[in-house]
Amino acid sequence: MRLKTKLVLAITGLVFLVVFTLSWIFLGQLVRQRMAQAYSSNDMVAHQIALATQRTSDTIRVVDANDPTALRAAVAKALRSDPALISLLDSAIRYSPTIFDVTIADSEGRGLLSTDPTNLDHLVPQRPEYEELESGGLLRLLEVVFGPPRVYNLTLPLERRFEPFATVRVGVRTTFLRFVVEPWLIAALTYTGVAIICSLIFAAFLANLALKPLEQISARLDALALAEAEGAGEASPALGAGGRGGDAVVLVSNKIERIGRRMRNVEEVFSALKENLDQIMTNLQDGILLYTHDARAVLVSDSVERFLGISRAQILGAKLHEVFSRNTRLGRLVRESFDAKMALVQEEITTETGRHVEISLDFIHDDRAVYPQETLGALLTLHDLESVREIESDLELSRRLAAIGRLTAGVGHEVKNPINAIVVHLELLRNKLGGSDIKAMRHLEIIESEIQRLDRVVQTLVDFSRPVELQLKEQDLRRVVSAVLMLASAELETRNVHVQSDLPDRAVMAKVDADLLKQALLNVVLNGAQAMAEGGKLEVRLAEDGRMALLSVHDQGGGIPSDVRDKIFDLYFTTKKDGSGIGLAMTYRIVELHNGSIEVESDATNGTTFILRFPLNTFQESRARGYLMPDGSTSAGSIVAKEPRG
Repeated sequence: MRLKTKLVLAITGLVFLVVFTLSWIFLGQLVRQRMAQAYSSNDMVAHQIALATQRTSDTIRVVDANDPTALRAAVAKALRSDPALISLLDSAIRYSPTIFDVTIADSEGRGLLSTDPTNLDHLVPQRPEYEELESGGLLRLLEVVFGPPRVYNLTLPLERRFEPFATVRVGVRTTFLRFVVEPWLIAALTYTGVAIICSLIFAAFLANLALKPLEQISARLDALALAEAEGAGEASPALGAGGRGGDAVVLVSNKIERIGRRMRNVEEVFSALKENLDQIMTNLQDGILLYTHDARAVLVSDSVERFLGISRAQILGAKLHEVFSRNTRLGRLVRESFDAKMALVQEEITTETGRHVEISLDFIHDDRAVYPQETLGALLTLHDLESVREIESDLELSRRLAAIGRLTAGVGHEVKNPINAIVVHLELLRNKLGGSDIKAMRHLEIIESEIQRLDRVVQTLVDFSRPVELQLKEQDLRRVVSAVLMLASAELETRNVHVQSDLPDRAVMAKVDADLLKQALLNVVLNGAQAMAEGGKLEVRLAEDGRMALLSVHDQGGGIPSDVRDKIFDLYFTTKKDGSGIGLAMTYRIVELHNGSIEVESDATNGTTFILRFPLNTFQESRARGYLMPDGSTSAGSIVAKEPRG
């Protein structure tokens, strides 16, 4: 069977089901309505008979109320001798189309007066009540009405002096109900059948009419495939199984499937390109915004948040005038240039916060457009000049450290050999003197002590220049900070320093060398404690700042003198009497190896804050392989010494 035929049959069947359901409901309501009308008319007859019976019974005067038999005989005699009541029963049988018989029975169910002589003075046969018919469904009603003949009672009780003494029973025969319902039912079935047939014909016609456009769709798909094949230089595609004479639905389905496969291939390529573009946009330092012709942002780099202070999600889809305000210099320049369709080429501007930004606005034109001034969109680039200067400064510092590293490595190697030779000859000289000259021996001990001190300095220099192999593992930085504070707790207590730590509730995961990181942080913590000679509060805080972990250590010391700000991370530089000048230099190197950065904020009144930043779960794999040298062979970290201290 052709798919088109199946669709026509399915639509036709659905219409038939709807029409049949509505018709069934209509027939049910119709039958129930006729049954209710029959009940109402018979109930009215029963009440008329009950009223007449009540009047007749009220005429009985001389009766012994304590003798039920005498009372029944009197009531039966009165009812049977009442011509009006007998006439009422006869008229009910003669003129009502559904009443089979009428019986007035006593409280024991024996007939007092009945249109059926066999019921007189005998127990009236038990019959189902008419109310049962109204509670049944349509099938039940049809089964009763058109099934075997049965009689249903419509019973009405009578009272005498507030006590039941008789009942009026009106018998309704189902064959009589059928005579009443059947004409209405036949007419309803006729109309319903005609409605179903017309609905089926209309549904079939409508289904064929609705499926007619499939041929046009098939032709358009052929034209689309042909144009695509010609554009790609391929042969014309076949029409598919069955050719044009086959099932139209199958042909269209096959063609849509072929186009769908091509679209999926294109979508995969597009997804790959989009993923690559997102990675590129994420790593860009410049802010990039791509706008459509109606000034709506469709592409936004992550760096834009640093320039505008608005999240990337809020900018995407928003119009340019909703993002850039005329109340700012940057927003006013961008809006005026965009409205005037005037391009900006590396326009420098200083924002209200003193930030230097370079702006470029390029409009994208369609060469095939009728009007040259029409644009497809615009590309806005925001370039941070301060970041460029910081990067240049960091590169210069890295080159300087690299030169220092090469120099220290060479000096350490060249000095180590003469020191070893001096130690050997010093020992030979001591043996030759044999301890005879006490003054000479004292000078020899001084020379030996100084040589040992010089050897320690050279060894420290060599160790600092030696390559370090990082052992990177996923670490919770909260555990690292807690371990450092516990390790330094003894010395902090002796210096009367109280530590206030602020750690987040959830884990802050980063791939770091825990031992080296503890060493770097311990140097900063001890340095802060030593800066507070009279004791004080040392605040240690760990937080997340975007994709970086931010670890800050704030002391309440006297700050860093301005003349030593640029030297605090230099090897062997120190302002302390017993300092070695190695701690902060080693801290800087460890942070650098982790691709992080150090910021120092200091003044004489608020103390000093060291801020260490580390990437969260991201690290350059090139820095994790092999040995890492401080000579600039790998990308260096960054350092910002705003108010440094030694």
